[in-house]
Amino acid sequence: MNFYLVIPAHNEEAFLTSTLQSLTEQTLLPRKIVIVNDNSTDGTQQIIDSFSNKHAFISSITITSEAEHAPGSKVINAFYKGFETLDDGYDVICKFDADLIFPPNYLEKTADHFLQNKNNGLVGGFCYIEKNEDWVLENLTNKDHIRGALKAYRKECFHQIGGLKRTMGWDTVDELLAKYHGWEVITDQALHVKHLKPTGANYHKSSKLKQGQAFKRMRYGFCLTVLAALKLGAKKRSFSYFWNAMRGYFSSNNEYIVSKKEGKFIRNLRWKNIKSKFF
Repeated sequence: MNFYLVIPAHNEEAFLTSTLQSLTEQTLLPRKIVIVNDNSTDGTQQIIDSFSNKHAFISSITITSEAEHAPGSKVINAFYKGFETLDDGYDVICKFDADLIFPPNYLEKTADHFLQNKNNGLVGGFCYIEKNEDWVLENLTNKDHIRGALKAYRKECFHQIGGLKRTMGWDTVDELLAKYHGWEVITDQALHVKHLKPTGANYHKSSKLKQGQAFKRMRYGFCLTVLAALKLGAKKRSFSYFWNAMRGYFSSNNEYIVSKKEGKFIRNLRWKNIKSKFF
């Protein structure tokens, strides 16, 4: 299978070498990698150039976006700048972060999942972070969810869900819409990816409201939003996270990113998953 990878990068000098080294040592090499250098002021571009000079399948573009690290819109805008430079010859399109170390068989095993079942639309492994000199699961989400740091989409699925939404919640609504269209979302617990930078380390304070706004735009409704915000707040051990999410929900306008029919499916699926945990 032809894998095309897009990697947004902003001041990733400390991590990018490890990421690209792990990707150039894959048992199944990607056909193309494009790194989107988003206004970096460190040595990110020099690292990119050192790899692109050695590997013909690696290229880069430089863009200048807003300075604030707004979750969702900034990274997806950067993703699309890279995506637009690619041709249509891919079977799988990946959005990867620039602070990951992939095991050597990551792309090969991901391809196996796509080849084993034509209904598998998204595939991903699990992020591990270093803690007390050991690598432990970065347990921020359910094990049936693929982290936004390492998304891999079958081309047909990517097109059917309308690509990636330029808003916080993009890495949740993509899976919900995939399921709406009958695709399977596959997580492989055997694929351990080292995540070198904690999630959310650069998020601006103003972004805290965006999670609640994302729930509104996905048509969760009030009750589901309360439960989802409570769960995230508990995982982050932060009541203020819950409070700000609810503030974001009520302050959001009615600019939805899913249709009424898709929203109904999403709510029913969410309630079904919640009930399955108790009954």
